Amino acid sequence: MNILTTEEKNIILGSIRDIPDFPKPGIIFKDISTLLSNTTALNTLMTHLENRYRSYDLDYIAGIDARGFIFGSILSDRLGVGFVPVRKKGKLPYTTVAEKYSLEYGFDEVEIHIDAFGENGCCSTGEKSKVLLIDDLIATGGTAKAAANLINKVGAKCVEACFIMELGFLNGSEGIEAPVYSVLEID
Repeated sequence: MNILTTEEKNIILGSIRDIPDFPKPGIIFKDISTLLSNTTALNTLMTHLENRYRSYDLDYIAGIDARGFIFGSILSDRLGVGFVPVRKKGKLPYTTVAEKYSLEYGFDEVEIHIDAFGENGCCSTGEKSKVLLIDDLIATGGTAKAAANLINKVGAKCVEACFIMELGFLNGSEGIEAPVYSVLEID
């Protein structure tokens, strides 16, 4: 399995800007826009992910709205597989399947097209489509759990959930019905 060197981790982590007190006091926001604009850091990250997932024989990559779209699209192009957006409710134009998840004060929903991974979630061989779920950050894990459930709900198989950063102290990866890989773990 492909593992980042200390130098590669430092390149990626060093390109992520901390914004204190955003969106509210006490929060340190991890801004990936500086990672995206740093060609060395972005290439280091995407080459690592490409090397890690090349042997997974994936059919699709599903990216969570909206920053997962960026990493998922780049990786799907590098691996030569399809990309599927997991969107917030009401953003997809065709028949969808939805999954609710809890927020601190209420609920939200994510959706995918019912045929996003082929008919009944199967690829051209008739096997369950193998899907990698990707997003930039996992905090409490509600969105990620809902997205992984959606993949499985339409008949495909979420083979792994990948995050660029994980806020480990929030234990957000617990309860995801797939193995979890986080490039950077922040405590």
